[in-house]
Amino acid sequence: MTVAKSEKLSVKVKEEKRKKTKIQLVPVKKLSDMQLDVKKHRDNIKLILKNSNATPILGHTDSGYTCCFCEDKYPDPAEMKRHNLETHTPMLDTLNLQALIPKFVSMLCIKLDITALMCTICNKEFDTIEKLIEHLQNIHEKPFHKDITHQMLTFKFDTEGLQCYICKNTFNKFKKLMEHMNAHYRNFICEVCDAGFVTQRKLYHHKVAHNTGTFTCSQCPKTFPTFIRQRAHERQYHELGMLVNKCRLCNALFKNNRQKDKHLEKEHGVTSFSRKCHACGKMFVHQNALNIHMKRHHLVERTHKCDECGKGFFSSTELRAHMNTHTGRKEHQCGVCLKSYARKWTLNEHMRIHMDDRRFKCELCEQAFVQKCSWRGHMRSKHGEQV
Repeated sequence: MTVAKSEKLSVKVKEEKRKKTKIQLVPVKKLSDMQLDVKKHRDNIKLILKNSNATPILGHTDSGYTCCFCEDKYPDPAEMKRHNLETHTPMLDTLNLQALIPKFVSMLCIKLDITALMCTICNKEFDTIEKLIEHLQNIHEKPFHKDITHQMLTFKFDTEGLQCYICKNTFNKFKKLMEHMNAHYRNFICEVCDAGFVTQRKLYHHKVAHNTGTFTCSQCPKTFPTFIRQRAHERQYHELGMLVNKCRLCNALFKNNRQKDKHLEKEHGVTSFSRKCHACGKMFVHQNALNIHMKRHHLVERTHKCDECGKGFFSSTELRAHMNTHTGRKEHQCGVCLKSYARKWTLNEHMRIHMDDRRFKCELCEQAFVQKCSWRGHMRSKHGEQV
């Protein structure tokens, strides 16, 4: 009797969690239809691998890129491509494609290296997998199933770092590049934010982020506005003891990616890819910093608008500081001379006067200045240089 009550309670809890997340389930195809789709995907990928130098990638860890068929790892993607073409491609008919084509189409996401892509029948080169497929169909009359969405993510490794060959954005980790590629292969679209995903499964997990409410941690009283944040909290602070980043080379655990990167560089000689802005050449340590730089300086995003004058700003912090020009408030006061300023940044610059922080130095006469405008005036009046 106790067991029955426990089972009922368990079912009730699961049902409540399901209702809480409010995920709309997509109608499932008949098993026979799904099996037919899987067979079509298997035929298509075999056709591509047999008639081109495209090679599959299982994934990437700290020890390198992993082969789909034997799970060998290679730090250099070119080495893995050579390994695939020499070892596995000639034996495609006898290989198990389970890693490439799983049983469920919703989980299917094929990752292909298409560096220097070419047709191995006639040696013609192509920029994209789509052009290769069209060529194989029209020129060589190869049977390609066009009634299914191919669900392939393609990558090129012909640049110094990890770069999207379509939009030229750079990334420090293969996982980040892989997530980014979904933006170019929009097979399934989120109706809430218009984000695109290569597979239905990825869209399904993305939708969870839009479901808001009150999600309580199962281990502590903390609550979160989304299920995703609740799960992230549980993983970080309860399930893995705040150690969520694992080194694949020695299994050491770290609190965050930055600590793991330092460990990889010091202990294993593995360095993260640098991020370069292709618009101005500036380098960044973190991808997030590069993204913000691109949006602020090159894309000139100004989504925060002033209701008074209509002027746009990149961040809400900048907008709040700007609002002081309309209200006249000067909330930031110097503790030394009691002068007040509307912006904290202006107060910080003022404080350098009291600290005698002369960071702007003249390289010609070694005179130093607190403010950049004073240094410019000196260079112009004393040395006749415009800086």
